[in-house]
Amino acid sequence: MTSSAPQDLVVTQAVPADWPVISGWAAAEGWNPGLSDGPAFFAQDPEGFFLGRIDGEPVSAISVVNYGADYAFLGCYLVRPDLRGHGHGLTTWKTALAHAGNRTVGLDGVVAQQDNYRQSGFRLAYRTIRFAGTAPEAAVPAGVRPATPADLAAITAYDAACHPADRPRFLAQWLTAPGHRAFVRHDDERLTGYAVLRPGRDALRVGPLLADTTEDARALFDALTAEAAGRELAIDVPEPNADGIALAEAAGLAPSFETARMYTGPVRPHAQERVFGVTTLELG
Repeated sequence: MTSSAPQDLVVTQAVPADWPVISGWAAAEGWNPGLSDGPAFFAQDPEGFFLGRIDGEPVSAISVVNYGADYAFLGCYLVRPDLRGHGHGLTTWKTALAHAGNRTVGLDGVVAQQDNYRQSGFRLAYRTIRFAGTAPEAAVPAGVRPATPADLAAITAYDAACHPADRPRFLAQWLTAPGHRAFVRHDDERLTGYAVLRPGRDALRVGPLLADTTEDARALFDALTAEAAGRELAIDVPEPNADGIALAEAAGLAPSFETARMYTGPVRPHAQERVFGVTTLELG
């Protein structure tokens, strides 16, 4: 492909069949996408994924996934390395952001792009640190068990209290996707947390890890590491959650990557202190 200008780019909605291209580019950037992410991502907003093409060949990608009437999340912002610096990313960005309408938009931005995001109206909320390493040996603690279909309503309600928007369509796929392992923790009366482990390109991924207390989070994390012992593991922890960082460090995981959670406006109140591990940097 010869050098091209932004006017040569045609940006259209992507379809699930395009996901291998997008996830392949993400893998090449070292983002370690999950092996079964695509169906769950598209389930939340089938119209929220975009590809830029020149002469029919994909050169750029982005997602702007709408959650209800007030909130959207931007991710998967990628331009093929050999065609960067020609304005294709910005053209793709502007086209896709229109999909969000007047919603507040969130993103988890890599360090190299954060100044650009600020210029587009995004403001820092907090940093997220990826911890990675070899999962230690552990046993599934009492009070933690694998999630079942009967838990879906309780998990969906719990998740809604910890996230800027409800996401039932996403969760219905996320909890049961191939290779995903979901666990719940209960006290005598109610759910006190849930967590998911999924296979990625380079390491197993934890996300989300949501819990009422550090004790609940540790119990769920032990259940995940019991599944993952001896394998490479990664978890994205919001920096304000000091107990979450301590949990990752106690497991022998080390910082390997960071992003910034940024928003264009206000988001609804939610229990950020329960977020010990972010679900996914692509969809929040």
